Amino acid sequence: MPGSIQSLERAAAILRLLAGGQRKLALSDVSVTLGLAKGTVHGILRTLQQEGFVEQDPETGRYQLGAELLRLGNSYLDVHELRARSLMWADDLARVTGESVRIGVLHQGGVLVIHHVFRPDESRQVLEVGSMLPLHATAWGKVLLAFDPAAPGELDDELKVFTRRTLAERAELDAECAAIRELGWAGEREEAVDGVAGLAAPIRDHRGSPLGAVGIGGAVERLAGDGGFPPALVAAVRDAARSISRDLGATMF
Repeated sequence: MPGSIQSLERAAAILRLLAGGQRKLALSDVSVTLGLAKGTVHGILRTLQQEGFVEQDPETGRYQLGAELLRLGNSYLDVHELRARSLMWADDLARVTGESVRIGVLHQGGVLVIHHVFRPDESRQVLEVGSMLPLHATAWGKVLLAFDPAAPGELDDELKVFTRRTLAERAELDAECAAIRELGWAGEREEAVDGVAGLAAPIRDHRGSPLGAVGIGGAVERLAGDGGFPPALVAAVRDAARSISRDLGATMF
């Protein structure tokens, strides 16, 4: 097994040191406490500062934890809170619709599946927690593109084509996102995988901000056989999204 990376170990030690005890520490304090050369500590602190993980007081020169760590920490808490609050509603959605349910969040240019409920039948299925869905070619991704201001910036300049139905032109995708904002939900028919359709709606946090998406996926014949999504399925997905959002403190529903 490969060994640990020394520079990362030292950076982690510095962050832990700044997280405890005094709120602000001088370069010499960090150097002496960790037993590292000042030059080494300064180089690591400078890199951490550039990434937003550490801030330096312009008057005293002392260092403290940066806002980027807070953002990452809140993201971690939000995602775990989302999954915890979603379990019951996701199970109910699978039972009511008879389809598999996925809950996803924006992550590194795609949609990270953080919870997956199998379709409630005897068919063999594969757990997809941890898998990535494309932003522009799935219902979950299009919900995030429509409602999360950060999502469009995650798209590649050239959109990947998965099937003949994939929206590969930005103008077409933008127009669809505008329609999704009007409807409050997104549908997708064979845009990522031939024969598969999806239907999703946004989940909001206590601030009313989009935190993720919940939706169902399955054979296009069941979800959108006549070219449209059955109102009962749309209502079930939207109800699940509202219920999860309310559990997370959202009041706009």
